[in-house]
Amino acid sequence: MANKKESYDIEKRPIQSDYAVRKPGSERASAVRPTQGKAIDRARELNPDAGLRVERVRNTKAGSPDKWRKA
Repeated sequence: MANKKESYDIEKRPIQSDYAVRKPGSERASAVRPTQGKAIDRARELNPDAGLRVERVRNTKAGSPDKWRKA
């Protein structure tokens, strides 16, 4: 059974141009998907109750790519 306090980060992998689903502080990804949306879907499949943080992948007036947002 999944832990409700678990969380996942969705990070763009710049060299591979895909997205990794990983637990904070982990070295290896739990999953890798070709798009950010598919990575978010996979994280929700792994644990629907987990908190998700998504790395920004474009520059906006509100922040730069190194900022995080909730999914």
